[in-house]
Amino acid sequence: MRNSQTNTLLTVPSGDLQIPEFPPHHLTTDSKNIYFSLIIPTYKERDNIAKVIKILSELIEESISEDYELIVVDDDSPDKTWEVAQSMMSEYPNLRVMRRQQERGLSSAVIRGWQIARGNVLGVIDGDLQHPPEVLAQLLRGIAQGADLAVASRHIEGGGVSSWSAVRRFLSRGAQVLGLIFLPGVLGRVSDPMSGYFMVRRSCIAGVTLNPVGYKILLEVIGRGNVGEITEVGYVFCERKEGESKVTWKQYVEYLHHLLRLRLTTKQVGQKSSFPVGRFLRFGLVGLSGVFVDMGILYLLSDPTTLALPLTRSKIIAGEIAIFNNFLWNDAWTFADVSQRQQEWHHRAKRFLKFNLVCLAGLGINVLVLNLVFNFVIPNRYIANLIAIAVATVWNFWVNLKLSWRVTDVK
Repeated sequence: MRNSQTNTLLTVPSGDLQIPEFPPHHLTTDSKNIYFSLIIPTYKERDNIAKVIKILSELIEESISEDYELIVVDDDSPDKTWEVAQSMMSEYPNLRVMRRQQERGLSSAVIRGWQIARGNVLGVIDGDLQHPPEVLAQLLRGIAQGADLAVASRHIEGGGVSSWSAVRRFLSRGAQVLGLIFLPGVLGRVSDPMSGYFMVRRSCIAGVTLNPVGYKILLEVIGRGNVGEITEVGYVFCERKEGESKVTWKQYVEYLHHLLRLRLTTKQVGQKSSFPVGRFLRFGLVGLSGVFVDMGILYLLSDPTTLALPLTRSKIIAGEIAIFNNFLWNDAWTFADVSQRQQEWHHRAKRFLKFNLVCLAGLGINVLVLNLVFNFVIPNRYIANLIAIAVATVWNFWVNLKLSWRVTDVK
């Protein structure tokens, strides 16, 4: 039996962005708890919202019948998106609408929606159909099977982006790499930490004051919540059919701000995970083999008794052959559990390209650390070089672990 309700707008919560263990009765028209609450944050989505509500209602009812609610949280859109959603409440009794006039921001909109939600499981999805609604059933299944957090990911099998520009792809990947450096305990747990499409058990974030910047609320959920098991579902991010994209360079700046604030204000970010010692040792042995390959090729190309090519040219060729050698061994041995699931040539080519770029960055780190240590710490070029090699090796391993071969703490 459907919940009876009027077309009254929800009262906007105030105060700290903290999710209650149970919904406050004075903010809800019905104090009955339900299984799932899905927040749809909107701003200028008048052309999309009716279609989104219809599709989501049908899909969720197929999975969990009527034990759910949709909550549209609109930031007082000038096109009156909230008004369109409000007019649909009679036709869709599981729909609730909030109009925020004093606050702005996607992340805070999601949390304000969660604050008045009645669900034991809380979710979020974009209101522009860029997040494919059909993935909701798989996310709900992941939660039903015991996961605390189910994330829709663009970076696992079955995931991707439909038509992103090279610049946007670069910015997205660059943001992920920076996150791995600043917050490995958070971003290392999922393959797509910038996803805005996920669901989480209320108990994992209840009583925690969230403090998101910009639109990447998943960082807060993992970093400040008590999240145990995580599952991921691949999805293809679709381009908008109606309305304008809200992604700007400012959101990447806000993301960096968010990373720094989490790093500085959280004593222990995420769950402590053991360092993969065995995998690291294999990576180190492969790297050692690369040293011999590099030295051997350099000798063959540059030595006066052999080809006698110029030293710089010989070194570039030798270095690239050594990198290729290291990639082949890492792909077949160090990260075999990952590469065996992605054996197509284009997957291997992408991994090789990423491995090259990571190693190139590692070379830059090597040179930087070498100069810093030699000039300011230990004035011995050989000890300084060993330290630089160690730092670069850890960099190469960790970033390749999380980027080139996507090994995450998910099932």
